[in-house]
Amino acid sequence: MESKRIIQNERLKHLNRQTHGDGPYVIYWMQQSQRAVCNHALEYTVTQANILNKPPLVFFVLNDDFPDANLRHYTFMLEGLADTAGQLAARGIQLIMLHGDVVSEVVEASRKACLLVMDRGYLRIQRRWRAEAASLIECACVQVESDVVVPVETASDKEEYTAGTIRPKIHRQLDRFLFPPEETAPSIPSLKIPPSEVFPRSRVVNMHEAEINRTLEKLDIDRSVARVEWIRGGSTEAIRRLDEFVASKLDHFDQLRNDPGREYLSDMSPYLHFGQISSLLIALRIGDAVSQAAASYLEELIVRRELSMNFVYYNPEYDSYDCLPNWARKTLDEHEIDRRDYIYTIERLELGETHDPYWNAAQKELTGRGKMHGYMRMYWGKKILEWTGHPAEAFDRVLYLNNKYSLDGRDANGYAGTAWCFGKHDRAWSERPVFGKVRYMNEKGLERKFQIKKYVQRIEL
Repeated sequence: MESKRIIQNERLKHLNRQTHGDGPYVIYWMQQSQRAVCNHALEYTVTQANILNKPPLVFFVLNDDFPDANLRHYTFMLEGLADTAGQLAARGIQLIMLHGDVVSEVVEASRKACLLVMDRGYLRIQRRWRAEAASLIECACVQVESDVVVPVETASDKEEYTAGTIRPKIHRQLDRFLFPPEETAPSIPSLKIPPSEVFPRSRVVNMHEAEINRTLEKLDIDRSVARVEWIRGGSTEAIRRLDEFVASKLDHFDQLRNDPGREYLSDMSPYLHFGQISSLLIALRIGDAVSQAAASYLEELIVRRELSMNFVYYNPEYDSYDCLPNWARKTLDEHEIDRRDYIYTIERLELGETHDPYWNAAQKELTGRGKMHGYMRMYWGKKILEWTGHPAEAFDRVLYLNNKYSLDGRDANGYAGTAWCFGKHDRAWSERPVFGKVRYMNEKGLERKFQIKKYVQRIEL
């Protein structure tokens, strides 16, 4: 069927006007979609390689200066890439990891490619990398979108105001995209190709899992934030956790997901952040489950997450206070002079040393585990606004702490979540001190709705 092609036109974009070159390989630069399962860019690469009678190669560029990334993030990412390398090898496809400048290495790869394939990222740096590389390479370059269910520009051609405005647009398109890409075996495997033949001037990094620590030692990165032990990177672990969630927690997700005292979240966000699992794969697994809570989960996974993608794609100020709607900035600025009952320095906040035991627990969960309960992240961000003298400074503090410590920070969800605490994707509420018309949250709400002391006890253990 026409609708069941491996790649629909909406997922594919030609980034330059070059024709296929005479290079010996079809090469996929893997960057955002760091997985071997349910990856449209990968499957397009293999299909084109078979059509052209070439071996497909995959490479990843490890750079030292991705904004706000540190040892915690690099460790989780390398664990995932080692897993992906093994899965690709089982299909006869080689993954080569390089250490260097991203754009330079992509250009280097293109010298041996008849076709260069890229996946899609939505952040400013990801878009710049792709645009710069595409302008410099001399073979055909194709970008394939695989980290959302409905491609961003298909869902909407503008920045959406709220989930309520994007929801019907996404739902109208869902049936066209809710099927996985077909996996194809490469006609010509690439496992025996020497990396030096493709990248003679590059630093090739050992992909074996046992070499992760040695690779980390070679990187010039921020080491102030420790790796975490409770969760491990990689598609294999992501799918195991997903299956466990579907079997034991999904049925109660709609009722208990917001309760910090209960652990009913799927913990998929770190894996989605690094592209180690596909949101499409998750959606299909959840959709296949016979559960009344499936719709609630899919709302978060598709509508809310893809609203975030829409936000960072269409709003160039997504990581600054200026991204907020006019009404939110106006009301917050009007109340900037209001008296705050508490003012904390960023150092006190970072250490989790406030008068509020619930907020302190949330901050300690973030710094210690690299992931915060979703409901607490909303409360946490609102309180930083309340305890900081200037709303723009509060915005920067929320972003700084979330990006530094969270495994799922530094992405569209993180930026949208930060902005939501200050009124983005929300409506005006009753006016009050400090917050103006921005939604307010307090500790009494936590105590009334949840067994919040159990959350504190769990984090303190």
